[in-house]
Amino acid sequence: MNKTKLPTRVFATRASVVSVAIAAALSSGAWAEEKAQSKDDEQIETIQVTATKRTQVIYEVPLAISAFSGEALAEQGISDLTDVGKFVPNLNVTGFSAGHTSSANPFIRGIGLQDHLITTDPGVSVYVDGVYLGRQVGQNWNLSNIERIEVLRGPQGTLYGRNSIGGAINIITKQPDEVAVTKVALQGGSRGRAKADVFVNRELTDTLAFNLNAGYNQRDGLGKFINVPDAEYDVGETQEAYGRFSVKFTPNDDFSLVLTADGNDGEGGLRPYTVLIDEVPTGAYYTGMRFGAPTPTGPLRNSDLAPNIYDNATGTREVTTVSNEASGVSLTADWSLNDELSTKAVLSNRTSDYKAGLDDDGTIFELDHYPERGDADQTSAEWQLSGFYGEMDFVSGLYWFEEKGSNRQGEDSRFNGGANTLELDQTSTSRAVFANLGYQLTDDLRLAGGLRFNKDKKDVLANVGSGPFAASDEWSQMSYDLSASYRLENGMNLYGSMQSGYQSGQFPARPYCLFGNPECLVATDNITAVNYEVGVKGQVTDTFSMSVAVFNTVFDDLPYQVSTTAEGGFSTTNLVVSQTSRGVEWESTVYFSDAFKLHSALGWIDVDVDEKDGVKPVAPLTPELTAAIGPSYEFALASGATITTRIDYSFRDEMYGEPSSDPGRLTLIGSRELVNMDIAYSPAGADWTLALYGHNIFDERYDNARLNTGDYVLRILSNDASEFGVRYTAQF
Repeated sequence: MNKTKLPTRVFATRASVVSVAIAAALSSGAWAEEKAQSKDDEQIETIQVTATKRTQVIYEVPLAISAFSGEALAEQGISDLTDVGKFVPNLNVTGFSAGHTSSANPFIRGIGLQDHLITTDPGVSVYVDGVYLGRQVGQNWNLSNIERIEVLRGPQGTLYGRNSIGGAINIITKQPDEVAVTKVALQGGSRGRAKADVFVNRELTDTLAFNLNAGYNQRDGLGKFINVPDAEYDVGETQEAYGRFSVKFTPNDDFSLVLTADGNDGEGGLRPYTVLIDEVPTGAYYTGMRFGAPTPTGPLRNSDLAPNIYDNATGTREVTTVSNEASGVSLTADWSLNDELSTKAVLSNRTSDYKAGLDDDGTIFELDHYPERGDADQTSAEWQLSGFYGEMDFVSGLYWFEEKGSNRQGEDSRFNGGANTLELDQTSTSRAVFANLGYQLTDDLRLAGGLRFNKDKKDVLANVGSGPFAASDEWSQMSYDLSASYRLENGMNLYGSMQSGYQSGQFPARPYCLFGNPECLVATDNITAVNYEVGVKGQVTDTFSMSVAVFNTVFDDLPYQVSTTAEGGFSTTNLVVSQTSRGVEWESTVYFSDAFKLHSALGWIDVDVDEKDGVKPVAPLTPELTAAIGPSYEFALASGATITTRIDYSFRDEMYGEPSSDPGRLTLIGSRELVNMDIAYSPAGADWTLALYGHNIFDERYDNARLNTGDYVLRILSNDASEFGVRYTAQF
């Protein structure tokens, strides 16, 4: 199947609109009376980040990093992790995970999570306030009450441990403080969008403060379940309630204790998807009802599917509804021991569970459908000791993590019309000790290095209908990083780094190979990554900041998840490969005047995978080119009010949905272009803003993933359709 091309007229229209918008903004900037500010009053906000577990200006960090403040997220209308993935170079966030609408699977530089089952681990780690999220399905992705988000690209094995071979994403929420603030946000729009969010921060005493964030978000679906007329939700419909509460105790200037609890509860309809019936199984002939009418005996065919790809023709009620629930509590203690030393402890427990599942044949027949439930319970503890002596600084610590989880497909699951069982239970334990040392050799030259020793164990119990089988394995690995950064005469920072990353081995996700080979429940070896990177970043002038990075990363024993139909069920095995990724990344912010700002991002990556068993695999869900550009202009009215206009354009190149570039190109996902717009009005002296927004204003419909099972090709469609509406925010 050839790549889907946009009609020339449509592409030209979109390109013209974007070009005109940028040109208009540039013209407005040229006509504006405001002049660029002087060095004494710089326009560009200097973001402080904690990517290296010590506070640094973002330009000083010797690695490729993107950061968004909470205010910037609000200005762009970014409300979840999927939106973040549209504006960071070489970051692609997909939604797959058994058709769940709440999943967010980040891929950085060609590394991510291909499967969601408990036996697979992500290649990009996500942290919320220093707490690692072991599972990325069903979590609270609403980005309210956010201080900032940091996206670290490249292996982060020394400070962030296992499962960060592609990179790490830090989500930092706002801590309670003494400022009395109440913020309210209301949003309503097309496709039944209704969202309400409130944030409250108060100081109770001189030593005690709290904040609270709570909200509700819903959106209508994109299609109907045509053979389940009384389905509770439409295809792609979502609704979720969420909240977060933090209390901070600060008895003195040297000690603080923060207790945080959060939770979310969501339900909705199965994510939109459709099926290409690539090859009907031998002897697979069915008699039954097609769309409610009798049909003669014959093979399954594409005409059995819903005519509209955003409708769903399943007759299985169990897969029409998805749900997710997660909750967590964490305790963070910061203690300054003296002027040179400080210590920090982070304790956490999190639970999550979800219900989802797909009907792989996509028809009314009870052939290949897999309703599924999953849950996970994790506990983690981290202790850090950091400090500085003269020109030397360090961060060190101990880490412990345990996760217990399960996945279930039971009596309501079918494969080729027969009962299909999948029972997975896994306990993972991870322990680590780490240290990172930096030394300011001269005023302009800083050297840094770090080591981390990881030891991991996994115990798995699998039953696919042929009896339970148990397996266990252990891994250990030393990760390291070395870097040098040099401040140039113009204030820019030049850096070079070598970073390694590590992931423990993984057991087969769906081991239906157990029917003929009881010995196949074997985990892969350690997954390792080594990244070589050089870059330059900083403020070129008071009105122009930029960063550029060039990287080369080598991965060994990297498992690709490959799914096929096999005896007994839908089997997923690990194809272990060696992979080399190389590329370039660029980000910049330019102020053409006080009123006009332009942000841009560009990423290019080339991935080479070694031939395996006579087959040349490809890196899944990895676009070669990613780009984003966002001009914004602020108009000052005579009344003192302001109108801020913004357009955001993002591009993701074509990519394959799975490791195999099959000859028919059936799993090739076409490129996509998305355009958002925002017009915000803020009256003079008032604490409220009213904005008109457009999300995906050209209604670009695109695929999130594709999977060839041998019998069917699943096209997991985006739930990201066009939306226009109004957003109101107020602060008291």
